[in-house]
This record gives sequence, structure tokens and C-alpha cells, in this order.
Amino acid sequence: MTAGHKHETGPWKAEEPALISVIVPVYNEERTVRELLHEVLVAPIGRNHLEVVVVDDGSTDATPAILRQIRDPRVKVVRHDRNRGKGAAVRTGLQHVTGDVILIQDADLEYSPRDYPNLLAPILEGRADVVYGSRFVGHAPHRVLYFWHYVGNKLVTLLSNAFTNLNLTDIETGFKVFRAEVLRQVRLKENGFGFEPEITAKIARLDCRVYEVGISYWGRKYTEGKKIRWTDGFRAVYVILKVALQGWFQRMTQHLRRR
Repeated sequence: MTAGHKHETGPWKAEEPALISVIVPVYNEERTVRELLHEVLVAPIGRNHLEVVVVDDGSTDATPAILRQIRDPRVKVVRHDRNRGKGAAVRTGLQHVTGDVILIQDADLEYSPRDYPNLLAPILEGRADVVYGSRFVGHAPHRVLYFWHYVGNKLVTLLSNAFTNLNLTDIETGFKVFRAEVLRQVRLKENGFGFEPEITAKIARLDCRVYEVGISYWGRKYTEGKKIRWTDGFRAVYVILKVALQGWFQRMTQHLRRR
């Protein structure tokens, strides 16, 4: 059930080189963050320009020291004084980006910047406002890991689709790309991994042109640093229902005001 609000931005196509803003939320990723940033900076984005905003979400390992060593002028590092969660890190990143297109990139090397061309193409070609990179479509390599994570993801995605009337296959993906002017219309509140279903519900209200593309997935085990927990699944369900009820209440209020 989508809200009846249409986004006011018209069709857009990158006639000139676009500025791609990559937001990288980081929390205790000393083993991967240096390599990840190198891969982002050499990612194949064609004639387009790149800026990278790294949000260190209160890391307590060597991550801050590693980030201080980054000297590339395309990279800006912002630090939280304590761990606030992925959603809070993304909100902070949004305050610092200046690009035409915003891409969210996890710092754990599960998602490869080599997939950027496929993720960016629908937006740069003027066909999409939002692109999700799905781990469950396409023929790219996928590391085989936890069955119950797969089941939980599918159930959360199904519930989200039921309320948004989208037919996504992977709302929990760490690869999401947006036209900047679309994100400027969305007010985000979730601090943790509840950000994923929240942003999905709120872009659905805008009636955006949403695309999915297949991506590779180099998943990690918990012994390798994976952070999401089963409790995050319950939070996702709560957020889906909360945002749906808020939308229903907003529509009812507007209807009563027009009477």
C-alpha cells in the first residue's frame, strides 16, 4: 500500500559527466577498509567524477588510524564519537555529499565496487531514480552461506513488498543507489539496520522508478566480522509495520482535512 505522493522530480539523464557520491559507513573494519577504499577509488565509473564520504561510526579498533592515512582528495572522513548504527551513519554521510547520484557502499568487502557500472547505468541513462543491487538475481558469483539468513531476508522482503506494492527481491542489500534529488525528499529516522526497510518504504511513497540489478556477493561469516544479528530481522518487521501505519495515518488525516 503506497502513499499517494508522487515525486516532483522529472526524468533526468546524465548528459554531462555526473558526480557520483559514495557513502561508506564503517564500524570496526580494520581488516577490510583500506582495500575497500582502494577498490572504490579505482572503480570503473567511466567519464563520471567521484567523491567518497566515509563515516566512521565510532570504531574502537584500528579503523580510525587507517582512515587518517588516506590522502586522496576525493575522500572525506567524518567520525561519530560513538557507535550509532548504519542508518545514523548514512544520515551523516548525506549531510556531506554533493553529487548527482548517491551510492551506499558497505566497508566489509561483501559488495564489490566492480559492480558499479551495472548499478549506475539505469540512473545515468535516465531510466531509474533508484537502483537496488540484488544478491538473488543474475549470474554473478555468490558465496553460499547461512540458510536461515536467506529465509529471513526473503520473509522481510515479502512483507515489505506487501506494504509498498513493489516486487523487490532483496530489500536488505547493502548496495543501494539514488538520484540525489530523490533522497532529498526523504526524511530518515532509523539508526541501525532498520534503515533498509525504512528507505524502501519511503521511496515507494514517492512513486519512484525503482530498478534491481544482479550483483556479486562475497559474504562473510561471523568469525570474519559479519555484524547483522537475528534481532535485526525483528526490527525490520517493526519498521515495515510502523512506516506503513504512519503512511495510513497521514493519508487519513489529509482525507479528513479535505472534507
